[in-house]
Amino acid sequence: MSDNPEGRVTTAAEGHVLTITIDRPAKYNGFTPTMLRELAAAYTLLEREDAYWCAVLLAQGKHFTAGLELSKFDITDPLIEPGQIDPLDLQGVRRTKPIVAAVHGICFTIGIELMLAADIVVAERGVRFAQLEVQRGLMAYGGATLRMVERAGWGNAMRYLLTGDEFDGETALRLGFVQELVDEGQGQARAIELAERIAAQAPLAVRASRRSAQLAVQQGPAAAIAALPEQLAKLAASEDFAEGVQSFKERRAGRYGGR
Repeated sequence: MSDNPEGRVTTAAEGHVLTITIDRPAKYNGFTPTMLRELAAAYTLLEREDAYWCAVLLAQGKHFTAGLELSKFDITDPLIEPGQIDPLDLQGVRRTKPIVAAVHGICFTIGIELMLAADIVVAERGVRFAQLEVQRGLMAYGGATLRMVERAGWGNAMRYLLTGDEFDGETALRLGFVQELVDEGQGQARAIELAERIAAQAPLAVRASRRSAQLAVQQGPAAAIAALPEQLAKLAASEDFAEGVQSFKERRAGRYGGR
């Protein structure tokens, strides 16, 4: 664990899975500008390194994050450097590779927005959520105003965006903010298990599937449908597709290379 007062974000690789860890537990993993820069660098590493096919977002200590340490930020400044992957998936270069997030303890403000920007979320029982910016004279500006409505509908999103009230893991599961709720202490292991399961599939097909769904959400079903022929043509020409067909014939798991 870090003893740097500004905190840090670390990375570690196991096979095709990159683990990204938020590390400032003495301050409930409250984000500093340094940590946000390092998180963007980690997401950029995931995107640019061919060996990494999926990532897991974790946090050290008893809590995922208490949110931004507002006294250290000018909220009108950009949160990431030009050319980096935005961990909130809102601006600049957009990532193409999936991320599984594991949340526990306190998960406030940017913590919720980071998990909503991920692809799959595992939460531990006992987790505490709050999008409490309105209680500090601010609005959520990391994607919650978009994604809470997308996942849960207008009224359910407004219930928490406009009050800043806390909600629990069962509520987050019901509203579609998280996909699995597990016992305390089991979240990280389950998130890694899911990431390894994703990384065992053909990576080009995984990214194409994610992009198709993303197009449908962002631009509508017609845009996703229009993109299908080109996506399928690229996959059909790949070595991975040939391997997938062969593995099907031989009744074995595919051995994919991302080509």
